[in-house]
Amino acid sequence: MGKYFGTDGFRGEANKDLTVEHAYKVGRFLGWYYGRQHKCKVVIGKDTRRSSYMFEYALVAGLTASGADAYLLHVTTTPSVSYVVRTEEFDCGIMISASHNPYYDNGIKLINNKGEKMQESVILKVEAYLDGLTEEIPFATGENIGCTVDYAAGRNRYVGYLISLAVHSFKGKRVGLDCANGSSWMIAKNVFDALGAKTYVINNEPNGMNINTNCGSTHIEGLQAFVKENQLDVGFAYDGDADRCLCVDEKGNVISGDLILYICGKYMKDRGELDNNTVVTTVMSNFGLYKAFDKIGIEYEKTAVGDKYVYECMQTNGHKIGGEESGHIIFSKYATTGDGILTSIIMMDVMIAKKMTLSELAMPVVIYPQLLKNVRVKNKPAARNDVDVIAAIEDVEKKLGSTGRILVRESGTEPVIRVMVEAESDDICEKYVDQVIDVLVKKGHVQQA
Repeated sequence: MGKYFGTDGFRGEANKDLTVEHAYKVGRFLGWYYGRQHKCKVVIGKDTRRSSYMFEYALVAGLTASGADAYLLHVTTTPSVSYVVRTEEFDCGIMISASHNPYYDNGIKLINNKGEKMQESVILKVEAYLDGLTEEIPFATGENIGCTVDYAAGRNRYVGYLISLAVHSFKGKRVGLDCANGSSWMIAKNVFDALGAKTYVINNEPNGMNINTNCGSTHIEGLQAFVKENQLDVGFAYDGDADRCLCVDEKGNVISGDLILYICGKYMKDRGELDNNTVVTTVMSNFGLYKAFDKIGIEYEKTAVGDKYVYECMQTNGHKIGGEESGHIIFSKYATTGDGILTSIIMMDVMIAKKMTLSELAMPVVIYPQLLKNVRVKNKPAARNDVDVIAAIEDVEKKLGSTGRILVRESGTEPVIRVMVEAESDDICEKYVDQVIDVLVKKGHVQQA
């Protein structure tokens, strides 16, 4: 991770951490960098935050001032930008979104010409320009100044692509959608309606300040109640830019990213489509998922937290499915990034093909109780590598054996050590988490409040 760009872009509070000047300079650099040998083409999408329009105009000003042409998808999803970039020969793509964050935050996600997260080497060059460590970039003049193109047609092609991927008609299925007042509000219902579903939608009236507010995949309790009240077959909740999806079964229970990985992984294995017989997860996936995989003979890999690392593992090893507990699910046959609407389409196809409800499909997985506590420390490496802390962790691992696990890791963004235990009961989780935290306190690593 760089100074400004983390695993999922440059993110922060609009005009405090991430300013309109940052956006302009990002546009200036990308327009110049990709336009050195030819006329540069960049496609831009945005979510529904009030500040997204401001950042869009700033990026366009920077790009066109450097000679690039800017193609505007307008309000759309992150995976749609990825799709358009990789299928229509753009030099790169930009998505303006802070994903599941509140409305006052925003972000700039950079996507390379393959539809993947931008490579680190280019990110570092962008950051160097932001910090004034490189020579000033010349302005384009005359006929070399870039133009702006209304490119809603690109978003429409993405909608058509999604519809084409469904194997079955959804006719007769009652489906609830929570669009989080975000990017999916103009896309998701159109897709499900076209596939024949009886579609019920909530949180699809964005006003620039209600994105993710008590709705979407991070506040799924609203969809749970909606599914039960309306006796729906299934519900799908997206986040602000619709690159993640969580589900609600017909009983109103949450189907997390781990359960989605199990249901889709098993379905792919049964059909002979699970290349390498492997599903890619992160270290935060639940212990119960791995025990369920073991029972049906599916292998798995564990990466660092972040869909970026999941995708890198998939690409390196040729795996076909991977994701996170939070609902970032990647199907590499169809996409190069997590895609919430695509995930919901595939989940519908599995339900219809197997003639089973979502609760029945998820039943084999027993999710273990989990407790995660964040401890603010003075020095993350010193705390994590302390010999007594390591000894405490090893002691917990020995006592848990095959009945649970402990994970202690440094936060990538805060001065925090995260201590997580999964075990057969909440009491056991509490006991072992506190055992490790007590050692951190006794050794003087914890910041005083």
